[in-house]
Amino acid sequence: MLKVFKYLKWYHWIFVLLIILFVYIQVRFDLMLPEYMGNIIKIIGNAYHTGESQTASIVSEGLMMLLVTLGSIVSTVVASYFAATVGTRVANILRNKLFAQVQGFSLEEVNKFSTPSLITRTTNDVQQVQNALIIMLRMLVRAPIMAVAAILKVTNLNTSMSMVVVGGVLAIILMVTVIFIIVGPKFNLLQKRTDDLNEVTRETLTGIRVIRSHNAQDVQDEKFEGVNERLTKTHIFVNTAMSFLNPGMTLVFGSLNLGLILVGAILISQNALGSTPVEGLAIQVEFISYAMMIMMSFMMLIMMFIFLPRAWVSANRILEVVDTSSKINDQNQENFVMPDGIEIEFKNVCFKYPNAEACVIKNINFKAHQGQTLAFIGATGSGKSTIIQLLLRFYDVTEGEILINGKNIKSYPLKTLYQLMGYVPQKGVLFSGTIKDNMKIANPNATDEEIYQALKIAQIKDFVDSLEDGLEHNIDQGGKNVSGGQKQRLSIARALVKNPPIYIFDDSFSALDYKTDKLLRKTLNLEVKDALNVIVGQRIGTIMDAHQIVVIDQGEIVGQGTHHELLKTCQAYKDIAYAQLSKEELANG
Repeated sequence: MLKVFKYLKWYHWIFVLLIILFVYIQVRFDLMLPEYMGNIIKIIGNAYHTGESQTASIVSEGLMMLLVTLGSIVSTVVASYFAATVGTRVANILRNKLFAQVQGFSLEEVNKFSTPSLITRTTNDVQQVQNALIIMLRMLVRAPIMAVAAILKVTNLNTSMSMVVVGGVLAIILMVTVIFIIVGPKFNLLQKRTDDLNEVTRETLTGIRVIRSHNAQDVQDEKFEGVNERLTKTHIFVNTAMSFLNPGMTLVFGSLNLGLILVGAILISQNALGSTPVEGLAIQVEFISYAMMIMMSFMMLIMMFIFLPRAWVSANRILEVVDTSSKINDQNQENFVMPDGIEIEFKNVCFKYPNAEACVIKNINFKAHQGQTLAFIGATGSGKSTIIQLLLRFYDVTEGEILINGKNIKSYPLKTLYQLMGYVPQKGVLFSGTIKDNMKIANPNATDEEIYQALKIAQIKDFVDSLEDGLEHNIDQGGKNVSGGQKQRLSIARALVKNPPIYIFDDSFSALDYKTDKLLRKTLNLEVKDALNVIVGQRIGTIMDAHQIVVIDQGEIVGQGTHHELLKTCQAYKDIAYAQLSKEELANG
């Protein structure tokens, strides 16, 4: 939790100093009030004995009490403002840190934490830290100052009555310690249960169409009910245990008041508290007021104990993400000049996922040049998309190396590496905003003319032209207001706007009909003929024109060559081809 303070800016520390100053002023004002109350009691006692009117003196003391109270209120408001400012600004910084850190994660780190957990850490955990920080800056500063000052006051007034206060303080400490020994471990469990709830909720919302189509609402209801029930039981346990604090504090406060009144009465009757009964009564009133301040100070510390354990867990979860370095980064990389030509080579590449025992792809070797089309085909789960993820450096190879123009891709700055590539994933991804906004994600400097040219190549320009607002047409989050084929073609157009030397299409044509697929590939071959096109395909018709086709089976290359060469030499390729097209279509391909 304390590590969070390292994210304070220099001017935030000025605010912290101002908080301490105004809290100190507030405490000084509050400590003056019992003295005025004691003075009023003494004035009333003197008036009773002398028979003289003391109204002016009482009013004077009362007005001073009002002024002191006003000063305390103003100090409290100012200190609260600065505390809220510091707390919310730190939360803002933490959210930015988390977001930037996650953006730099490789898929390994994202999978390690899981998406729902990362969302919880960026929202709920940051909120917990923010609330605790605001309370801590006010109460953790005020409580010790108030407690120490009030303890010094009561010690000077009477030692015997001070022992009653000590007993009350010890009772509070004992009660809080027992409760938090029981409750403390549950705070970490609460955040984990929240992660689980977010995961099931996100899973259900993402797959709502599949769930409805299979009439599986009961299955998801049962799964949600399970995680919701576990979270509820944990909350009930924590809140039940914490509920003992309030009646416990009431019992301690009442016992303390009763003890102070009894001890004070005995001391007054023995003339051991002041020189006269009136003076003794005034001292007793002051003492009770200071004792309540001491108890309230410990109450504040208890409030901190309510918020701090959960905030401590949340802070550790946040820092766990922030302090996790991505295994794929720009460290120790060479200065790089953008190449003129492009050549990709895989040399004895093997890869296994984190914590997996066996490699999913092994002994992958191929080379492709600028102006060529390189295609991958194979059964589902054979490792085609894994090769693409390695080329994009979403993961690093386990063995072997990947070269671009003879240089290992690990030596390329990531920004430069991604400037070389235009990537279209298997499932088209669009972001909220206009069509133009989505296109400019790939190239912020793209002109409308360049965007329209990319849309034309992607066979989606007619659709955009048919829209009343054209490029300014709004796209919903995830592209929910366009069809799957339109989403895919817009994703392809976005890559084309970038105009990189390498295009990577990871089964990007599967959402298109055969006619659109054929037109798009024909236009691509004409418009981006100087680029290196890498295509992962399931359909023979999509990849049969490629200069080099790599057939993958169970993570290994079982065939490599052109379409006609593979029909003669690779049985796996022939099985796929004859399952999709007739002999005449294949022969004329």
